Formats: sequence, C-alpha cells, structure tokens
Amino acid sequence: MKLDFRGGCREVGRSSVYLNDEILIDYGMKPGEIAQYPLNNLHPKSVLVTHGHLDHCGALTNLIHDNSEIFMTPPTADFTEMLAEDTLKIAENENIPPAYNLEDLKYFMNRTNKVDTGMEFSTNGYKVHFYDAGHIPGSSSVYIETKEGESICYTGDVNTIDTRLLYGADVFPDADTLIIESTYFGEDHTPRKKLESEFIESLKSTIDIGGSVIIPAFAIGRTHEILMMLDSYGINAHVDGMGLDAYSIMKKYPDYIKNIKHLKKAFRDASVVKGKKREKLPRDSSVIVTTAGMLNGGPVLQYLDKVYKDPKSKIMLTGYQVEGTNGRSAIENGFIENKGIRQKLQTEIEQYDFSAHCGDRELKQLVKDFCDRGTERVITMHGDNSEGFARWIVDKIGVEAYAPSNGDIYKF
Repeated sequence: MKLDFRGGCREVGRSSVYLNDEILIDYGMKPGEIAQYPLNNLHPKSVLVTHGHLDHCGALTNLIHDNSEIFMTPPTADFTEMLAEDTLKIAENENIPPAYNLEDLKYFMNRTNKVDTGMEFSTNGYKVHFYDAGHIPGSSSVYIETKEGESICYTGDVNTIDTRLLYGADVFPDADTLIIESTYFGEDHTPRKKLESEFIESLKSTIDIGGSVIIPAFAIGRTHEILMMLDSYGINAHVDGMGLDAYSIMKKYPDYIKNIKHLKKAFRDASVVKGKKREKLPRDSSVIVTTAGMLNGGPVLQYLDKVYKDPKSKIMLTGYQVEGTNGRSAIENGFIENKGIRQKLQTEIEQYDFSAHCGDRELKQLVKDFCDRGTERVITMHGDNSEGFARWIVDKIGVEAYAPSNGDIYKF
C-alpha cells in the first residue's frame, strides 16, 4: 500500500491524500493572503471527497478535465458546486483569468456520483463506504478496502459530539490503518452549554449599551448553528452571505440535519439581508451573522468598514482562524486588511470555539477505540501539532504512528 500525502500535513488546509497512485481523497486549498494548493501532477482514477469546505474540496476544479470517477454525498456535491461557482464570481470581479468556466463546471458535476452515507460502493477495484463524520451536513469519513484486502479509515474533519445542527459521527468499522485529523490535539473544547451561555451573555452586554454585534461565521454549518442558538435564546438576528445559499441546499436534505424544523424556524425568525439592504446596517443594537468566517472577503468586510472605529461594538468570531487570514491578524495584532486599506480595530474582538471538530479528549478516545480493535498504524494530519499527536500515540498506546510532511510517501 502506497500513501502519498499531497497536502494538509502539519497544517490546516489543502487536505489531500493519494492512495496507490489511483485513489485521491480530498483536494482542497488553504486560504490566506496567497491561496495555497496541494502538490499536483497526478491523474487519479477515482476521487473521494469528504465534505464541502474549501480546505477539502477547493482545488477539485484543477481536476476538471480529468476523467476520474468522482464520489461525494449529495449535500457535499451541492456545496462543492456552490463554492466553485463563487470562485468564478470572485475571479470575474477581480479580473483574474479563471481556470475553468461554467460549462466545464457543469460537465464536472454531471460526472459526480452522489452516494449517501451508510452506502457501500466500488470504484476501480476498491470497496468504499462513507460514514457520517458529524462535521457539517453531508460530511463523511471514508472507509476503503484495497484490492489486496487492506483497510483504511480516513476521518477527514470529524466531530463525535452532538451540536444543535448535527448528530455526532457514526461508529466506524475496524481498520488496519487510521488517518486522522489533529486540529485540536492538546486542546479540549469548552462544553457547548457553557460556551453558549458565555457567548449570549457577552452579546447581550453589547446590545444593552447600543453597540452592534458582528458574528463572522462559516457559510456551511456555522452560520446555521449560530442562528439556531440565537433563535433558542429569543434573539432575532440579521443574516447575510453565502450561508443563505447553503441553507437552501440543506433544506433539500432534511435527513442530514438533526432538527430541520428548528433550522427552518431560525431562518424564518431572522431578517435576511441582501444587496442594498446592507447600506442600512448595522443600526444600534444590531446582531448580524455573516460570511466570511475568517474575515477574508464576503459581506462581513462591508459591515466592519462601518463599525471598526466603534468601541461600543463587538466582533464575535466563532471558530478557528487560519494563519495568514484577516481573522488571525485581528486576534493577534488588532488589524485587518479591508479593500487594500489596513484598518486598526477599535471594536472589541472575541473568539469562541464553536468547533465542528473533535477536541483533544475525543481525538484520543477515537484513536484508542480503533487501536483496541486492532488498528496497526495511525497517521496524523490536518493540524499544527500533528507530530505531538503521533508521539502521544506511540508513547501512550504503543502503536506505530506517523506525522507526514507534505510530499512524504509511505509504503506499508
């Protein structure tokens, strides 16, 4: 068995693993001032996509002219197409020559096989099974049996804890090799109930003094969980950005949502903002949930342009901020880049860990469960401290563990 690690190693972003020069698992991009992509020069026979976040699917369009068999869950296929169309719009607005056009994209998506979680299928001699990863709607962990009978479980981004939007991940089968994310190795998440209480208390304190609250949120998943939370506390928010398009997709797949009725109610109770309506916001005591979650592009920059000098207002980040993004700069330096202008934030800025990933405790338990059932080796990736996780596995569990760098190839 040959595993070729093309991206997402010892970093968060541009995840990609190439199995036996035949099966490609994920092909994402790493956002930042200059986007980064996986190592290329590959022509896979099959492509398996775990979920519709850019760091896992954002470079798929580089494969648009290949004749690979492509497999995703139905929601992941729709989210991938939505993000690819948005990439074309950005290229047009910034006068960047696109690598593909809408016709190319439609051809690519028409070749995509949509497979529900829980269904086994075959591709080029490999047996594959998608398991619900509990990360965003339609997200999957991939279980593969090779032609030689070896078994691999690639978790992708995984969350074993229930949230308002989703149930936690499925129970996975035994596997000879486990490839696991390590985003939050060494860091436990605040329990959801406590986190929500702290978030709402801070939000209300800003509203009470007449400030506005800007809540940057990822378009797929985070926007929707935040709106459901706000709705449950009786807070009517404004919602803007690509999260609205993602909601339209989610409504098509109610079986992938924990409580579709609550999700629909949250959006009915929110005020949808588009186009010229943005000019009227924010007003005093406004709550605005909008993309982008890392402050890189999207409507959030228009809102920040209006409030960044207002010390009464607040920015409430809701997740991980990748190095090189505006969100990371805002936290560490108090600055963002907005339309080519460096802006010093006088608003309060807070970060909350509404993560859709396993925390340290859950990651370690997941590895222990696999190894107790006979897993022979564990490979850690998608994290800033993948090496530390691999060392922990060797020291505490006594199983072979590796933390590859991008470009590393392993043969077992």
